[in-house]
Amino acid sequence: MGKIVAVCTSSEKGVRKKNVGQGELIVGFGLKGDGHGGDWHRQVSLLAQESIDKMRAAGLDVGAGDFAENLTTEGIELATLPIGTRLQVGTSLLEVTQIGKECHQRCSIYYQAGDCVMPKEGIFAVVIEGGTITVGDVIDVVAGA
Repeated sequence: MGKIVAVCTSSEKGVRKKNVGQGELIVGFGLKGDGHGGDWHRQVSLLAQESIDKMRAAGLDVGAGDFAENLTTEGIELATLPIGTRLQVGTSLLEVTQIGKECHQRCSIYYQAGDCVMPKEGIFAVVIEGGTITVGDVIDVVAGA
């Protein structure tokens, strides 16, 4: 069991996101108002605070949203979850569709933050059941793990 420590959005893909504290997950899209949303397999991105803390320990001045993740989590080893795992987040249900990502070239996040942990430790999901999510919501692995 883990929890949400930040709910982050931006109007564009590939840029740092801002913690807005809460948001609405929409089936078939992702996080309402986020530039990364759409009808595809990477509707919502998640990154663990523990991964961000590793980058901070390496000397980077980074925090929640700086790696363009929608949901910053704590207490769940995201990168170890198999594809197909379902996560209950508040009243919403997500399904993990991708672990990490391939970066063909260094994106603006890399240049802004000095490194990027998303390709190795970030995960992506689709929204199975929508609803409001808020910082502090519990995340439960409910199936597939």
